[in-house]
Amino acid sequence: MIVTDDQGYGDMSCHGNPWLKTPHLDQLASESVRLEDYHVDPVCTPTRAALMTGRYCTRVGAWAVVQGRQLLQRDESTIANVFADAGYRTGMFGKWHLGDAHPYAPRFRGFQDVVCHLAGGADEIGNPVENDFFDDTYYRNGVPEKFDGYCTDVFFSELQRFVTQESDAPFFAYLPLNAMHGPHHVAKKYSDPFLEQGHNEARSKFFGMIANFDENLGRFSATLKRKGMDQNTIVIFMGDNGTAQGSDGNPANDDGFNAGMRGKKGSTYEGGHRVACFVRWPNKLEPGRRIHQLTTHRDWLPTLIDLCKLEPSKSAPHQPFDGRSIAPLLLGEEVDWPQRTVFVQRQADQPSLEMNPGRRSAYPKYAVLTEQWRMVNGELYHHGDDPGQTQDLSQQHPEVVEQLFAQYEKHYADVFAEGEPYARFEIGTMENPTRLTVRDWHPDTIPGVKGRVIWKQEQLGDDKLFINGFWAVHFARTGRYQIRLSRFPGDAIAAMKADSATLQIGDQTFSQTIRADESSATFEVELAEGDALLQSWLVDAETGNQRGAYFVDAKLIGN
Repeated sequence: MIVTDDQGYGDMSCHGNPWLKTPHLDQLASESVRLEDYHVDPVCTPTRAALMTGRYCTRVGAWAVVQGRQLLQRDESTIANVFADAGYRTGMFGKWHLGDAHPYAPRFRGFQDVVCHLAGGADEIGNPVENDFFDDTYYRNGVPEKFDGYCTDVFFSELQRFVTQESDAPFFAYLPLNAMHGPHHVAKKYSDPFLEQGHNEARSKFFGMIANFDENLGRFSATLKRKGMDQNTIVIFMGDNGTAQGSDGNPANDDGFNAGMRGKKGSTYEGGHRVACFVRWPNKLEPGRRIHQLTTHRDWLPTLIDLCKLEPSKSAPHQPFDGRSIAPLLLGEEVDWPQRTVFVQRQADQPSLEMNPGRRSAYPKYAVLTEQWRMVNGELYHHGDDPGQTQDLSQQHPEVVEQLFAQYEKHYADVFAEGEPYARFEIGTMENPTRLTVRDWHPDTIPGVKGRVIWKQEQLGDDKLFINGFWAVHFARTGRYQIRLSRFPGDAIAAMKADSATLQIGDQTFSQTIRADESSATFEVELAEGDALLQSWLVDAETGNQRGAYFVDAKLIGN
């Protein structure tokens, strides 16, 4: 299962891109069944959460890319759990983006062989500060390891090692690449040809990353064939959301290409979530056939259970899938395929359950998809007649709008039904200490504080930035804990420039005076087992303004 990052439907030559040449991806497409009305979520984490579980991202707790909402709830069974329970070797190489600490990291979610970066990008906060996609440090089953080479080359190399390993067991391999996510870094030999065509630097590097991916895909396909594995290996290719560098469908402000779709990455218009999906399995599937029924990434887990004759996972309680098995469509069977309604959503940190359900604008950005209609934020488009979503028909068909919106209201209440409000970081458990970072806190909304997170390494040193937030945590045992606050990571230690530090855990508050040149503040506190919210305050020595500590290392040190 190969998932590229930020590569939209139009970012390949087989879909008409006038500048890109992707011969190996085009070859895969020609040998595959192609899903032509295939939808994911508009951004990274939600797509990954739904793909791993067969369930709506909002239902499983991972509906945003930061803010502690990128953690897949611990009681969810994953596709890797299902395959591992069936005796498959399971491997994952690349970008996980569903949590890095216990119990969220991929090695705790059914994957036995893992090489990945942390956070949402190889160079983002939480990773070593020197990571820049070349010769980076990644994590092999949780242990940091220095790798030589470009990120995509490294992850494909690890994939090839895994699938060609001598074993009597079948395998499930997941390759969620961090390419073509920004920042767009790639060797000049890949990007220069696009600069010479007249593209700007960002798009040239984006296209260059795709060219590098295509080259790696060709090598991997050749390896499968050379090893005699190509005929009975299912290869699934898909994007994780709409294009990051293609057109947004508005020719007045963008000269890119997006196969005629409106919107791009992050949008609930079609171009934000309709992506390519190719399925190659020579032993079973007819190459070149196209499926035009409405399908989604949530369909893959139930589909693979059917195709591979597996059982739902024994390692976690079986939750009902939101997806539907599309095995009959893939196999070309004559079936009466029922109509379906699919929901797409961009949700902020807190689910807005208190909103007035009568106000369509009160909900987050959303889309309701059927075979015939697309309703986007209350606007209505006829999918067959207007795939570019240029003519809003909501005034002409108010009854359709009301019907689709009623379905969305019901869906919204369902996925945010009562339950644990947070996926919590585990403190004092099998991983000790646990590191919390600024990208994973829930933004505070108190007056005078910017309710936001940061995720770029260079933002850590911005002395004019004063933000704060809290982490949802669970203390595994009653005992004595050491809580260390810092503004900078351990591989880039620097002064916090603060004269006091305050730590609040639940209803307990601890404070100490510190020097402006100190790089950390450490508290040792007695805490009870259970859930809590953890927050910190560093008072800037020069301005008196407050920011939260960007890093917290929490460790159980005694009973």
